[in-house]
Amino acid sequence: METVSLPVEGMTCASCVARVEKTLTRVDGVEQAAVNLASERVTFSFDPGKTNLNALASVVEKAGYKLLLPDPPSASRSDSAARNDLQENHQERAYRKTKSDFLLSVALSVPVMFISMVSMTDWFMRWSPLSMEEVNKVLFLLSTVVMVLPGNRFFDSAWKQAKHVTADMNTLVAVGTGTAYAFSSLVVLFPHWLPDASAANAIYFDTAATIITLILLGKLLEARAKRKTTDAIRRLLHLQPKTAHLLRDGKELEVEVGELVVNDIIIVRPGEKIPVDGVVTNGSSSVDESLVTGESLPVEKSMSDKLIGGTINKNGSIEFRATAVGKDTVIAHIARLVEDAQGSKAPIQALADKIAGVFVPIVVGIAVLTFVGWYIFGGLPFTSAMVNFIAVLIIACPCALGLATPTAIMVGTGLGATRGILIRDAQSLERAQNVQTIVLDKTGTVTEGKPVVTDLFAFNGFEKTHIVQLAAALENKSEHPLGRAVVEYARKMPVGLPEAESFESDTGWGVRGVVAGASVLIGNAGMMERGAVESVGGSAEGSRVWNNGIVESGGGNSRTANEILASLAAQGKTPILVAIDGKIAGIIGVGDVVKPSSRDVIGKLKGLGIDIVMITGDNPATAGAIAAQVGIDEVIAGVLPDEKSRHIKRLQTGGRVVAMVGDGINDAPALAQADVSIAMGSGTDVAMEAADITLMQSDLAGVLEAIALSKRTMLSIKQNLFWAFVYNIIGIPVAALGYLNPMVAAGAMAMSSVSVVSNSLRLRRWRA
Repeated sequence: METVSLPVEGMTCASCVARVEKTLTRVDGVEQAAVNLASERVTFSFDPGKTNLNALASVVEKAGYKLLLPDPPSASRSDSAARNDLQENHQERAYRKTKSDFLLSVALSVPVMFISMVSMTDWFMRWSPLSMEEVNKVLFLLSTVVMVLPGNRFFDSAWKQAKHVTADMNTLVAVGTGTAYAFSSLVVLFPHWLPDASAANAIYFDTAATIITLILLGKLLEARAKRKTTDAIRRLLHLQPKTAHLLRDGKELEVEVGELVVNDIIIVRPGEKIPVDGVVTNGSSSVDESLVTGESLPVEKSMSDKLIGGTINKNGSIEFRATAVGKDTVIAHIARLVEDAQGSKAPIQALADKIAGVFVPIVVGIAVLTFVGWYIFGGLPFTSAMVNFIAVLIIACPCALGLATPTAIMVGTGLGATRGILIRDAQSLERAQNVQTIVLDKTGTVTEGKPVVTDLFAFNGFEKTHIVQLAAALENKSEHPLGRAVVEYARKMPVGLPEAESFESDTGWGVRGVVAGASVLIGNAGMMERGAVESVGGSAEGSRVWNNGIVESGGGNSRTANEILASLAAQGKTPILVAIDGKIAGIIGVGDVVKPSSRDVIGKLKGLGIDIVMITGDNPATAGAIAAQVGIDEVIAGVLPDEKSRHIKRLQTGGRVVAMVGDGINDAPALAQADVSIAMGSGTDVAMEAADITLMQSDLAGVLEAIALSKRTMLSIKQNLFWAFVYNIIGIPVAALGYLNPMVAAGAMAMSSVSVVSNSLRLRRWRA
């Protein structure tokens, strides 16, 4: 299946949303379709073996809409950029068309309104060179132009809907204004056809023209506001510079960014933007990553450090090797994620969609009953009943219902992206507000995730340098953070690292292999037991290593292994046991610093009533010491990676909503089990695709902000839906009872949509 997101022309309200979705899902090969009215886009999955985009565009066009197809993306240009250009062009054309229609409508409607008002005064009748019949014909001509040119969009769309036996907002406007215009034309051109004499002076050209003008004004303001909801994607895609300084054969060339390929060497000077993702090969500098990760302070970069395209080089010249270009860059991945999130639907939208599907037919029915009730049973003149009929049609606004949820989702997900919080879809954003328990992985989440060797102890006559040399040689084959700490420690010592002859990793326990002819075993106590390590005197004992009384080599102040391990654990350090040729050789103590923000953020999360649990593969004593430092009461220690998901499932008992915060890769099973998965400090495509929420910074403050953003976005949606429902629930009965002038109804209807979009845009000023 292939999933695409494309702009659709011609959608105006929630009824259009339902029609486009049904049209696409009825096609064989289309699995699902979701329309976002705010962005005027449809996201759908289809089987290329059964149908294609051109065929689907034809089906959509027959339904009365237009599916816009982009040019194919190139290797150097992301699909998000291609679709964004198409979207921007579509939005710009639509905005210009609405603006020109509005200005023309104003130019014609103002004279119609002015003439209609002054023509009823005595002085006008006395001084006007035109008779009343001639004045009415002038009004007819001016109003006809309004109906045919600016108002054509409503009538054209209503006709297309009618051909498919459906109706939308345009139907309401077309029937309402069309009735006022048609009846007034009848009065002016064929007065002898009137139903009663009282209608002879009932001319409503001003009503028809003004309604068109006011609704166009609302559409213009709405279009302007909706363009702001996509600012986040637009800013992301515009971060990348147009040109780059390429180093080729010792010469510097200025080339288009689209010409760069992986492994190109690129020069970036102070103040310039980094064009694509890469790795520093020469020089050092500080880089402003705030627009991508939300990190306000510049990040120091030197040899082998990763660079993100679109970030700004601050104070030093650097050379780097391109590792990703075009659609494979972090910026492109983020833009695609935000775009997909903005096109998704939140569960809370389901009710609005159901109501919108039957809204217009119900309103038309109420309008007809209003006319019949007032004219036949209420004793009102035909014209007065007709005015009430028009008011009911015009006051009803399915647009506000259709815009209530997607506008807030678009602004919320876009705002998150600008602050380094990437939300995969609207469902994830909605679920985050209900989190009751947060499970934190220790390493890299609560702590910095940059462990360093702090202690070294030798046993059984082994030399410390020899222990470190063999352990580092073996760990050099591992990517585990603790193993990397041992390697970095060894590199600072005057010893060389021999090549490991064999290497085997036992996930959750440790590593084993052969180095310089010696059998080396590194890991926790369980690893030693599994390897039947000789603990004392040459015989293999099954007892735990720290209970065997091995004494540290080298002096009268020596301690037993038990004492050493207890001391390390009490300090929150992780002990790594090293065995050489079947004998315990030493213990390496590794410490990881707690992040400065961890204690404060955990306290605030607990203040929200959220239970905090820390889960780790570390031993209980070490884990408990770290937990005590940050104020975590519940700790699950000694857990293997594939066992974490079982503990998440246990915590979900009773319907509790559980969030898991991890690295997005090693914690994949636990993240998949959690109701809300949060990957921290990763801009990798793997993490962004796997987690519900990805935090670009390695800071727990992002978890707090993500939950707060979810709550604030959902509050905006609830406010929008409340006012959209209340507006229609109050407005329609008031109009039906005859208390609402159609022109006032038009203004209220136009402003209802604008108010919903504007309320969502208030999110952009929100701060956690």
